[in-house]
Amino acid sequence: MNASAEPVPDEEETRVVELPRHRLLRRAEAEPAAEDLAGQQTGDATTVVHRRSIDEELSAARAAVGRLRNEVAGLLEQLQKMERQDPDATVAVPAPKDLPPADLPSVEPTRPVRTPPAPPSGPARPAARRTPPPATRPAPPAGRPVPQAPRPTARPTTQPTTQPPARPATPRPAQPGVQPVMPQARPGAAVCAVSAEAPAELRASAPAPAGSASGGANDLQAGYAAVLADVLGVPTVSTTANFFDDLGADSMVMARFCAKVRSKPELPNVAIRDIYQAPTIAELAAAGAKKPSAPPSPQVGTPFAAPSPAAQPTGHRALRRADLDPETVRIQVVSALAAPAESKAVGTAGYLLCGFGQLLFLLGYPALLTFAFAVAFEWVFVAPTVLDVYLRSAAAGGGLFLATVLLPIAAKWLLVGRWKATQFPVWSLRYFRFWLVKTLIRTNPLVRFVGTPLYTFYLRLLGAKIGKGALILSPTVPVCTDLITIGAGAVVRKAASFTGYRALAGQIHTGPVTIGEQALVGEATVLDIGSSVGDRAQLGHSSALHAGQSVPPGERWHGSPAEPTTVDYRGVPAFPGGAFRRFWFSAVQLVLLFGVVLPLGLGGVVLLVRELPQVQALFVDIETAATHVPLHLDVVILGSALFFGTMLVGGLVMTIVPRLLSVLVRPGRPVRMYGISYWALRTITRLTNSKFATRVFGDSSYIVGYLRAIGYEFGRVEQTGSNFGTAVAHDVPFLCRIGSGTVVADGLTMLNTDYSPNAFSAQPVRIGAHSFLGNAIFYPARARVGDDCLLATKVMVPIDGPVRQGVGLLGSPSFEIPRTVDRDARLALGPEERRRGVRAKARHNLVSIALLLLSRWIFAVLTVLLLRLGIELHLQFGPAAIAVLGAAEVLLTFGYFILLDATVRWLAAHRPQGVSIYDRAFWRHERYWKVAEDTYMQLLNGTPLKAVMWRALGVKAGRRLFDDGVSLTERTFVTIGDDCTFNERSVIQCHSQENDAFKSDHVSIGSGVTLGVGSFVHYGTRIGDGAVLEADSFLMKGEEMPPHTRWGGNPTVEMSPINPLGNALSRL
Repeated sequence: MNASAEPVPDEEETRVVELPRHRLLRRAEAEPAAEDLAGQQTGDATTVVHRRSIDEELSAARAAVGRLRNEVAGLLEQLQKMERQDPDATVAVPAPKDLPPADLPSVEPTRPVRTPPAPPSGPARPAARRTPPPATRPAPPAGRPVPQAPRPTARPTTQPTTQPPARPATPRPAQPGVQPVMPQARPGAAVCAVSAEAPAELRASAPAPAGSASGGANDLQAGYAAVLADVLGVPTVSTTANFFDDLGADSMVMARFCAKVRSKPELPNVAIRDIYQAPTIAELAAAGAKKPSAPPSPQVGTPFAAPSPAAQPTGHRALRRADLDPETVRIQVVSALAAPAESKAVGTAGYLLCGFGQLLFLLGYPALLTFAFAVAFEWVFVAPTVLDVYLRSAAAGGGLFLATVLLPIAAKWLLVGRWKATQFPVWSLRYFRFWLVKTLIRTNPLVRFVGTPLYTFYLRLLGAKIGKGALILSPTVPVCTDLITIGAGAVVRKAASFTGYRALAGQIHTGPVTIGEQALVGEATVLDIGSSVGDRAQLGHSSALHAGQSVPPGERWHGSPAEPTTVDYRGVPAFPGGAFRRFWFSAVQLVLLFGVVLPLGLGGVVLLVRELPQVQALFVDIETAATHVPLHLDVVILGSALFFGTMLVGGLVMTIVPRLLSVLVRPGRPVRMYGISYWALRTITRLTNSKFATRVFGDSSYIVGYLRAIGYEFGRVEQTGSNFGTAVAHDVPFLCRIGSGTVVADGLTMLNTDYSPNAFSAQPVRIGAHSFLGNAIFYPARARVGDDCLLATKVMVPIDGPVRQGVGLLGSPSFEIPRTVDRDARLALGPEERRRGVRAKARHNLVSIALLLLSRWIFAVLTVLLLRLGIELHLQFGPAAIAVLGAAEVLLTFGYFILLDATVRWLAAHRPQGVSIYDRAFWRHERYWKVAEDTYMQLLNGTPLKAVMWRALGVKAGRRLFDDGVSLTERTFVTIGDDCTFNERSVIQCHSQENDAFKSDHVSIGSGVTLGVGSFVHYGTRIGDGAVLEADSFLMKGEEMPPHTRWGGNPTVEMSPINPLGNALSRL
């Protein structure tokens, strides 16, 4: 800032917009003034009094913003057309010449002040359209525009003959988030060049020509080399040495290098992607000389304002983030309107009151359901004949089902009505209604019908606008359903998130999500509020649309955040028709539900208790049971029978029934939806994806035998003792083929099926030999990945291009990295040591499995004991005693597993380590993962109670934590500050397994931090106060996010902290 500028009061607003071939628009908020503003008639000395009201000033401002919106839209269309014609075109931004430099905020004029010509003599203009002469009013502060009414375009506006001198000024403090900065350019993108006549402040922020930004590539080499040498702890490093092969660095070391470079203002910033694409100092300096050192400028897609309905796209035509990409056009807006809408934070009393109300619901709703079941059971139990038992079971079961279906729908319309785009603070009364409706609609039994027309009908009942023939496979129920629009024939794949809301800095923001007709939304995608996918457009797997981002009609995008691509993610052609099949399939589902499943479920339990004397004695006749078997043995026997009997029957069902149904699923060819083949596919998928079974056998040598039993095909098995983690999923296990020697971490999902609106095709998935797959990977059937590959966490597996061999893949979209580095290879063992380690680990894992089963068996016995006590009380107090049983079961679950975690917590590592997977320290840590349990914690999402439970599990969490669904693995390694906001499906993982190496470290999260939906934080990271990690982003190990910054992408890069233009347009 220039020293001659004068500070502007906080309540004043100024806005500067610099666009190619467009004038600067200006506005100042009207000020209540006690004195009149004098005006002077043109051509004589008569002075008239002119008063402008606040309403007139605001109307003028709104008109100016309206013109700005139209000009921006027109400019974007021109730039888009130019980019199609010549992607390498350079757009010059000329400086405005029709406004004096005094209108620029805190900028020293770069050219002489222009003196307007004397006004011509003639009749005076109407007072309402005249600009008051400066001689009759105080001179405005430097850097502040003069208020004026809109001028007609037919002729120039009359100007005063003299310009008032500017008063001496002092520097104006910079406003956070709105500094004129320029982004790093992407290859192949159009570059915005700032004109030489632009203000000095803007020209100073523009990227310098290649080789001159920091004194040339040689100076950059010296700067980068000095930083890297300091990080590695060596005197010097060669500028041509490879970071990984020659210097022995890994991604953790290079992340620290990137963080240290960011602290050097004279050096261009370096992202982890740059490190892999330019793996030497010389290459990095050559790339750095061509780009600026500043972070990206403001873009559409900021999380700092909720879009209003007026700002939403119509017909999928919107101001897209790609349209406003700073590499295509430079826009700077400085305005108080850029700030988010203020909402009063809830105090401690409201925080506690909200938590108390949520606790009452979490205990009361299960009690209500248990009470209803007890009443229905009594009525069916006294039925005289078996036929009456069936009829009453059908009536009672159907009534309970309809009640649990209609109650959430009624609650949504009564408590909320129609969702609107807005924001409100967490823990408020409005938030409590939001949380209550969200919890009810996501526990609705119709969620089990996802992927069928019944689920689509359920969303329509909640207010969603869904076109004919749309296929929704994602079980993540959208919450703000009135803001969800899905066009006819659209396909939304599994694990897609389009909830219509997000949490940010203690506020809930709701906004629309639009999916066009015949659009495709891939697996593991996130659609943030204000995003849209146009008609016939595609969003690929493992991708994300940030807030305000849109995929134009007919285009294909992928990545996080998404960007254009040529990859076609449609694997199945659409068949004509299908309305009758949808109706027939839904009708059969309802008949089976009300005629078979519900009557047999309730009636079967009644007949089991009534007709078997042993069961009747144990459950009904308490006194008779006590004479035969002591109470404690009675409970143990029944609990054991239920626990181990369920395991045995479940194992037989999941290994036999899917094999019988597999003949109905023919791989390799399209099949019409909603027929017997589709029913067989859904049944196979549900029966063979057992989370309990993979938890029992995962992280051990025995997982291979289990996966073979349900249908996986393996080559020659090379045991590592950890071939698969504890979370493995698939569509069709008989179409999964795993190469020899491959190791898979947690969270692998094999995508065996492609879909169109009315057809599907099952395809085999092949994973190459001697590969390693990290966490949270969705592996498609068309993957172009061969043998000896490393797939990093959250990587987008490519389905185009050549088959990758012997490389690593990272990011979304993915790029190649080294397959392995020396630091990891040092932890590997020789063949003989490895064989001994595998055998010893197998024995250790067998004990871990036994401890897991023992802990779950004890819980089953305690549940049966609670049931026995409830039945005994039922004899005295009726169904009300059973209602208490429902609430007591919730308390038992939380109490037992918190105590279990405290009992086995000593097994976990309590300090960072890097060891071989055949080290006993790693085995103990695996045992802790297996025995301890935290899935029950998801019941407390969005409540203050979850923060209390995290502290009980060892997390160092600050005050007023808002946790809407984060997952924590190493709880004692995590430190969380005050007032943090974690969105659903976010992950904080303090470890990593890569081949035979296991590494862990702490994660430190400052106060006021926000983690977006589906974001992933790796170990060894630090997040500063007030930072924001955008949706579906991957913060790699060792990264450091400075305070009050916004990062996003996979892997993450620093993004604009604020979007003034988007906020101004959405709020005016």
